[in-house]
Amino acid sequence: MNHFLVSGLITIETTVKIDDFPIDYSPIDYKFNGINTTISGVGYNIAKALKTLGGNPVFLSIIGNDVYKDIVLSELDKIGVNTTNVLPIIDKTSQSIILYNENRRKIILDLTKLQETKYPIENFEKILKNIDIAVLCNINFSRDMLKLVKESGKIIASDVHVVYDINDEYNKDFMKYSDILFLSNENIKGKENEFLHKLIETYNQKIIVMGLGADGVLMYVRENDRIKHYPVVKTREIVNTIGAGDALFSSFIYFYNKSKDPYYSVEKAIIFASYKIGEKGAADGFLTEEELLKISV
Repeated sequence: MNHFLVSGLITIETTVKIDDFPIDYSPIDYKFNGINTTISGVGYNIAKALKTLGGNPVFLSIIGNDVYKDIVLSELDKIGVNTTNVLPIIDKTSQSIILYNENRRKIILDLTKLQETKYPIENFEKILKNIDIAVLCNINFSRDMLKLVKESGKIIASDVHVVYDINDEYNKDFMKYSDILFLSNENIKGKENEFLHKLIETYNQKIIVMGLGADGVLMYVRENDRIKHYPVVKTREIVNTIGAGDALFSSFIYFYNKSKDPYYSVEKAIIFASYKIGEKGAADGFLTEEELLKISV
């Protein structure tokens, strides 16, 4: 079927290329072709990546009833993602500014009223009937969906991004209910294996994938009770690593849904993410399945 539910954030993203961190003060700095504004956000990135690969995402999100509303809906139409469940029920669409250079990035994110706004889920059971995997991003309006999806028997995939505590209050529900969990090692460097083992003992995920940045990926598969390391691959020159985690996550979900083989899926996902970071924006640089498989040969 290749049908996915994606519940997550849409944001207006502005990326700014800088020379280095920290930034030295000056009253004005000219960045010719160094500033780029696009539609992004974790939910949007995942829905677009799944659609580009060949999947059929049902996308649930909340945007503002503002100047960006028509732009967002038009862009979703353009990439073939249905806008029925993208609701303009807050005043302002979320925005982000990302400062980046070749090695690091700083994200400034304004969620406006998203964290206090609930997604109306009256028709949620009807949506769930026709999906294979529910990708529930760790935005607050996805939280109420976790238990409903679990009770339906569908697979839940979540990415909690940067965490340092397995009992993290905000992300605990997403870690508890997920069958497939993604996270970054950014706040646990040097303690990756220890943190993985704590997750394995505390929760019941079938698969855990930890992004290690330039050091690759660690994956745990409960069926085999095995942790395996995968190095990065280089498909083209790196421009901006923003969105690499979303690309890794979405492509893994896509290939896992088709193959049910986590090892095959993570290998394809690493290639997909590697190619993606050859672009500036978090929602740019996605391959189709056919294009990816040609690179993989």
